Amino acid sequence: MNPTWLALGAALFAALTALFSKLGTTTLHPAWATFFRTVVVLGLTWALALRHPLSWSQESTRGLCFLAASGLATGLSWACYFQALSGQQLSRVAALDRLSIVFTLLFACLWLGEKLTWKNGLGVALMAVGAILISLK
Repeated sequence: MNPTWLALGAALFAALTALFSKLGTTTLHPAWATFFRTVVVLGLTWALALRHPLSWSQESTRGLCFLAASGLATGLSWACYFQALSGQQLSRVAALDRLSIVFTLLFACLWLGEKLTWKNGLGVALMAVGAILISLK
């Protein structure tokens, strides 16, 4: 499948995630909401992973360490997100959460050596300003 369509699908599902998460935290404590969501994600990813054979010999220790760090970052991100949702409007929380795009681009430049073009820089600046404006009361 085309990576652009997959990325747009990810954005659509992320938006639905935000909506459903906000609705879910109206009746559950954020910690329990995060736990339940994680169980569902675990089940889904387990079902997806079982469709592909795994060869541990192809997995590097370094790669697994980075994936473990990614899992920790995801868990912390979700915990912060759900806690924020329980006390704030979805539009404000989602706008600030999407500053992850800005951070990701900066991290890609700093640690992966990706180039920051003037178009990327302008886009990131506009995203940051937009997120801040949306999140203001």
